[in-house]
Amino acid sequence: MRAPSILRTQAYRIVLVYVAVFAISVTALLAFTYWNTKRALDAQTDEIIQVEITGLSEQYQQLGLRGLADVVISRSAHGGPGLYLLTNHLKQPIVGNLDAWPTDKETPDSFVDFQYQRRVENQLETREARGRVFKLPGEFYLLVAQDVHERYLTERLFTTTLPWTVGLVLLLGLVGGAVMSRNTLARLDSINRTSAEIIDGDLSRRVPVGTSHDEFDALAENLNAMLDRIERLMKGVREVTDSVAHDLRTPLNRLRNRLETTQRHLDPATAEAVEIEAAVAETDQLIATFNALLLIAEADAGVARGAMTLIDLASIVEDMAELYAPLAEEKGVTLKITPAGATMIEGNRSLISQALANLVDNAIKYTPAGGSVTVTALETPQGVELRVADTGPGIPADERARVIERFVRLDASRSAPGTGLGLSLVAAVARLHEARLLLEDNAPGLRAVMRFPRPAPRR
Repeated sequence: MRAPSILRTQAYRIVLVYVAVFAISVTALLAFTYWNTKRALDAQTDEIIQVEITGLSEQYQQLGLRGLADVVISRSAHGGPGLYLLTNHLKQPIVGNLDAWPTDKETPDSFVDFQYQRRVENQLETREARGRVFKLPGEFYLLVAQDVHERYLTERLFTTTLPWTVGLVLLLGLVGGAVMSRNTLARLDSINRTSAEIIDGDLSRRVPVGTSHDEFDALAENLNAMLDRIERLMKGVREVTDSVAHDLRTPLNRLRNRLETTQRHLDPATAEAVEIEAAVAETDQLIATFNALLLIAEADAGVARGAMTLIDLASIVEDMAELYAPLAEEKGVTLKITPAGATMIEGNRSLISQALANLVDNAIKYTPAGGSVTVTALETPQGVELRVADTGPGIPADERARVIERFVRLDASRSAPGTGLGLSLVAAVARLHEARLLLEDNAPGLRAVMRFPRPAPRR
């Protein structure tokens, strides 16, 4: 089972949404803070300017133009952020610490932002200012302003760093999301791998439980408890089936022997002899069922694992072709094998032969006359494969997972002889060898594939 990439995980998507919401929130908060701070500072500056204008207006009313000019000269001489300029109706400077009237700043009784030139450390510097124009009687103009250059630099620094701040938040959020998603994905991968192994038939697998006691550990514990319950139920059913098969096989063999003994003392033409012959056939069918059940039990229990050796699948294919050639010829089915080189695996020759015999027998049984059955052993990039392909009716895709269960027979095959255990035995042999049993469409017919892992190199 291929794990999804980090970018397509739900955890990463949640982190992306969180980062986007967080970035928007941070941007909105910083923008509001900037706007509110600027508005407060502007209000403070405007208030200072307004107080200055009020005071100068009173001085003008009391002392006239000459007295106002003296006050402007006095305040301009103190330095500091205060800026003053008294002009005539042509905007020609009379007194003040500004050299010229700011361009396009002629609207009376309104606050304006403008730039002016000031000498700082013997260098002429362009600075920012905010002021208000006040029109005096007699066509005189008074500009009262405050130097806000330091505040302007702070604002520009703020507006410059804001995009970088938001970008850094997004970058760190994405990196943090990737790290978080990777950890989450690693936990989910362990659950998915275990689930895949259980789906393949290994009910002994369990989900790893960590030590953090978080939600994933709680989920893993619940899944393991459920799997324990399922395994106990499945084991109980299998033990009952295996016990019945083992305990009844011996009495059935005795019954068959007695029936054969009785049959030998009867005239073959009598009705009794015919009935006994039918009873012998039914007994053979029961014995075959019990033998298949015992083989499945041995394979699932791993009893034959100690008898595994390095074997060549190609030789087993040749033996099966020779064994089933007469049956295929009798049914009018072409049985052929595909030439292949050495296909070595680590396995139990007897069980693999039995599994291949079941596949070939089923293929011949359900392939109509004139059809063909092809048996192949070959190496692929995925592993060493044993294939049996026929041109029969095949198995519907939605039924292929069910037919490997015990005693399952599809409606189309109920009229044919069989126990419903053939594919179950093949699946058990595949599990024993850590192989995969694949039932695929042969267009037409069915292609059964046993895919074995390559043997480990010998030293």
